[in-house]
Amino acid sequence: MDSTKSSVSAASVITDFKEITKMGLSISVVFSALAGYLLGVETISFTTLTLLALGGYFMVGASNAYNQIIERDLDALMDRTKNRPIPAGRMSVNTAFVIATSFTILGLITLYIINPKTAMWGAISIFLYTSVYTPLKTKTPLAVFVGALPGAIPFMLGWVAARNDFGIEPGTLFAIQFFWQFPHFWAIGWFLHDDYKKGGFFMLPTGKPDKGTAVQIILYSAWTVIVSVIPVFGFTGDLKLSIVGAILVFGLGMLMLVYAFKLFKLRTTKAAKQLMLSSVFYITMLQIIYVADKFLR
Repeated sequence: MDSTKSSVSAASVITDFKEITKMGLSISVVFSALAGYLLGVETISFTTLTLLALGGYFMVGASNAYNQIIERDLDALMDRTKNRPIPAGRMSVNTAFVIATSFTILGLITLYIINPKTAMWGAISIFLYTSVYTPLKTKTPLAVFVGALPGAIPFMLGWVAARNDFGIEPGTLFAIQFFWQFPHFWAIGWFLHDDYKKGGFFMLPTGKPDKGTAVQIILYSAWTVIVSVIPVFGFTGDLKLSIVGAILVFGLGMLMLVYAFKLFKLRTTKAAKQLMLSSVFYITMLQIIYVADKFLR
């Protein structure tokens, strides 16, 4: 009986750890960073790849843990978040703080081993996410703009890890992921609008899921596609994209735009969910196409 209890509690501890660090989201962020590294590197170092994956996970995990500590009272009000470890009472604030602090230190050390610039950008992302974005979420829809800054760092961070330099190339990668986040998060804000309202979060640009928000989603989706094909024109330094790669990325962008227009037309939660999924598909495939295009060229 005791062994059953201990195995159940061990399983729940692992589940809570995964939830406090948002493992799924963290892994997708690490994927972006690794893609950026592969784009920037001349000779792949598996040591650096491993350090970047670990450091990236620590940094995102720390940001998510801090976020859940700060928002614990609001999380308890929303169906989406009320079963998170802290509001559900399965994890103390102190335990979460120890995890967040440990992850911050481990993340900074790991990224610093790669190079100091990578650690600096990692530190900036944690600071912006925790100290600026999180408090603003209950104050203004501009929080999404602020949140898009740390959210755009991982893709760029990979390039900085590869080159120990910040220039037009990582700047372009930053811009792609920056613009992409608006249709992505506004789609989430749309289908979770009622739940977010319970926690007092203002995620949509007009404050509600209306035509004005849908128009802005279309505009930012278009900007995302435009920025994503810029490397084909050859003025983004070492970041290059072949015509075939640009056509594939443009085609993906058109697919996302179709769903953005669909949301404008229907204005339903189902259409918002479809746009969200298409935006995830877009950024994932874009990164795969960029990397494949570099190595197959």
